[in-house]
Amino acid sequence: MPNLDINKLSGSLKTHLQPLYVIHGEEDLLRIEATDMLRAAAKQQGYTHREIFTVDSASFDWGEIVANANSAGLFADLKLLEIHIPTGKVGKQGGEILQQLAENLPPDTITLIIFPKLEKAQTQSKWFSALAKYGVMLEAKAVTVAALPAWINERLQQHNLSAEAEAIALFAERVEGNLLAAKQEIDKLALLHPTGHLISVADAEHAVANVARFDVFQLASAWMSGDAARVMRLLDGLEAAGDEPVLLLWAVAEDIRTLIRLSAAIKQGKSVQSVRNELRLWGDKQTLAPKAAARLSPSKLINALQECARIDRQIKGAEEGDAWTSFRQLVLQLAT
Repeated sequence: MPNLDINKLSGSLKTHLQPLYVIHGEEDLLRIEATDMLRAAAKQQGYTHREIFTVDSASFDWGEIVANANSAGLFADLKLLEIHIPTGKVGKQGGEILQQLAENLPPDTITLIIFPKLEKAQTQSKWFSALAKYGVMLEAKAVTVAALPAWINERLQQHNLSAEAEAIALFAERVEGNLLAAKQEIDKLALLHPTGHLISVADAEHAVANVARFDVFQLASAWMSGDAARVMRLLDGLEAAGDEPVLLLWAVAEDIRTLIRLSAAIKQGKSVQSVRNELRLWGDKQTLAPKAAARLSPSKLINALQECARIDRQIKGAEEGDAWTSFRQLVLQLAT
C-alpha cells in the first residue's frame, strides 16, 4: 500500500479501517497522536477487544504474537492487536514472524505495529517490505526548524487562535526540537485566551516556557547551513543543560572529515549522489553538506580538524584552556 501522510490520518479514518497500520519515525508526538487516533477509530467501529504486546528484549517470545493472531475468530469481539517495538530491533525470528503476519493478516483484526525511527537497513529488510506491501505506512518525521512556525500556526488555528508573526517566531525558538512541549504550550494558550484571540509577542513571552530540546544533530544542521545565530542559541542550550562537549566534539570532527572527503570527491569530478552512501549523507545532510563544502575551504576544514584535536586535549586535561569556550569558538567559525 502507498504511504499515508501521518498528518492526514484523521481524514482517512472517517470511512473505514485497513487491516494493518505501521507507525514509525522519530517524532514522539506524531506517533502518539496517530496511535490514539487509530485506537479511537477502532473502538468506534466495533473493535472493542484490545491486545497489546511490547517487544522489549531479545528474549521476547514471538510465539505469543503468533498464537494471538491465530486465535482470531474464536472471540465474538472484533480485535485491535497492538505490537510495540520501542527499540526497533526485531531479530531474525521477529523479522520472519512480522513478514508472515503481514502476508497472512488475521481476520476480524486491526493490527497496529509501532516502531521508533528505523535505520536504512531496517527499512530495506524483507519484513519491512512486507509490512509496506500489505499495510498503511505512517512515518512520524521530525518537524524541521524551517517547518516549525507553520506547524505551530496550524495547531493554533485548530484551537481557533491566530498569532503575530513575531509571536510565532518566539514560540518556535522556545519549543524547538520538542514537539510534545509545543503541543502542551499551545493547549495552554487555548485555555488562557478566548476563541479568535490574536496571540501577541507579549502573550507568547508570558505563556510559552523555554522548553527547547537541543541536540548534536540540530547543531550540525545549524553550522553547516551557516546560521551563526542559531548556533549560538543551540550552544547556550547545550551548555545550560549540562552536556559535556565530548560527544559534541566527536560529532563535529566526524562531520568535518566528511566535508573534507566530499570536497576531494567533488574536485575529482564526482557527483554528490555518487558518494552519498559512502559518506553517509542522509537526511538534511544531502543538501547541507554540499553547501557547507562549497562555503568552507579545504584548508579551513583541515585547520578546524586540528582545532578539534586541541580541544580534545583540553577535555582530557593534557592542555590548558576551557574546552567549552574553545568548542564554541570552533563551531561559530564553521558557521561563518
